[in-house]
Parts: sequence; C-alpha cells; structure tokens
Amino acid sequence: MIISKCPLRISLAGGSTDLQKFVDEYGRGAVINSPINLYTYIFLGRSTNNCYKITYSRIEEIQDPNKIKNDIAREIICYFDLPPVNIIFNSDISAVGSGLASSSSYTVALLECVNRYLKLNLSQFEVCKMALDIERSINPLTGYQDAYGCGLSGGLKRLDITKTGIAVNYLNLDLSYNMYLVNTNIIRSSTDVLKTIDVEKIKPLLDLVDKLQVNINDEVEICRILNDGWKNKKLSSDLISNDAVNKLDEKFNLDDSVKGVKLCGAGGGGYFLILVDGNYDGIKIDIDKQGVVSWVV
Repeated sequence: MIISKCPLRISLAGGSTDLQKFVDEYGRGAVINSPINLYTYIFLGRSTNNCYKITYSRIEEIQDPNKIKNDIAREIICYFDLPPVNIIFNSDISAVGSGLASSSSYTVALLECVNRYLKLNLSQFEVCKMALDIERSINPLTGYQDAYGCGLSGGLKRLDITKTGIAVNYLNLDLSYNMYLVNTNIIRSSTDVLKTIDVEKIKPLLDLVDKLQVNINDEVEICRILNDGWKNKKLSSDLISNDAVNKLDEKFNLDDSVKGVKLCGAGGGGYFLILVDGNYDGIKIDIDKQGVVSWVV
C-alpha cells in the first residue's frame, strides 16, 4: 500500500487574485500563502476483487471507473487509466467547505500516490501543476494558489501568477503571535461565492502582497495587512460575509489578544485564521515545511 499526506493551506495576502478571471483581466496575480500542519491523507492499494473501491464519507465499490461519484478519484483514475484499486480519503479535520483548499490537497495527495505507484518520478512542482489542471476539469474556478500552496515544500512562499506560468519565492516568517483556526461552523460551496467576485474590487489586494513581503519581519504590520486584506475582500462579494461570520468577526475585534483576522478561502463560511497574543479556543496551527510526501507500507 502507498500512503501520502498533503498539507492544507492558509493564505496571508492576495487571495482571489489567483482566480483565472483576475489574471485574464489584469495579466497577473500574486499570493503569499503557506502549507500548515493539518493534512489530508490518501491510502492507495491494489484491488483484490476487480472493483474500484473508493472510501470517503461514503463507500463506492464499482467496476466502471467512469461511474465513480467521487470527482477526484474518478478523474485521476481515468486520466491514468489505472487498474482496479482501493483508495481511502482521510483528513485531520472536517475539510469540506473549510476554505483551506482541502479538495486541492486531496488531489495533490492522490496524484503523489499515483506518482509513486506508476514510478513516474514527477517533482512536487509537476504534481501540483497536474493537480491544478485535473481539478480545473472538475471546477474551473479553482485558484492557482491552492495546489501549489498545499503541495510544495519550503513553508511560506510568494506565488506570482501570469498567463504563462507561476514563479515561487520563499519567505521566512518568525512570529511571536500564535496562529489559530476558528470554525464558523458554516459549510458553503466555494464555487457559489467565487462566481460572484467583483475582480475590480480585489485589485487592491495585489498591493498588500508587496507590502507584506517588505514587512515580513514586522508582526505588527503583518497583522495590519491581514486585517486590511479581510476588509477589502468583504467588499468584493455580498456572499463573503453573513450574520454568523460577522458575529465571530465582531467577537475577534473586541478581544485585545486577537491581533490579526481573516476568513480563509472564498468566504461565506469555513475557518477564520487569527493571530493571537497568547492562547485561544480553536485549532492551533504552524507552518509545514515538507509539502506533499508519500511512502510505501
């Protein structure tokens, strides 16, 4: 059996400028993001009964791979014309609708298993590029930052996106503040939110990427940029915030220990990322340095 694990990811600045419609409109996008120490896992093994068995929140056991309902498993199995296999999906936290790029993380993780299974010798970057292409065949609104943000080693990075490719620059972040994820307990479709984004209103987020890179060693400024990005992002769609999101947002604003706040992913639900002076009731996270990895058992 082959096992892989791939981090989920957070972004600190520039989220939504990695959407294809933004890059098409303005010629470029940029994001500063990082994999974190929460993971999705894939277990891949040979089938013993000539059926494809896919285990996630449900179990599918089927002979025709084209009829598999799990989009990620179906597309990758059919792309590589894999023989009958058993695939198990798992994760450290409830990842559906999290805003932490769980679908991209799963896609990268499964591709890394296939990479080892078929002895393709693809690099992490090549696996991430393929993951983006495959995921966009399922969901064309998938952002550039997700697969690369999850799968690449090296920790915090700046991704510069153009119509011709992606450039990666690694950054060092040394925070005395703690990072936490706080669940809104709202599961939403990122696609529904992304369809409504006004790309003109997210253009100021590009300037915040440059500003964050320059001030990457100033944690007071980092928190200010995080807060400014969240304020700007809320202006880009009416679906990004709602009563439940606003209630939590107000709670953070009234807490002097919370220094920086943003809602992860497309918005509308999922997890808040907060930077805290001290401890908080949530999931404490740190930066992952390995990216996607796999091994044989």
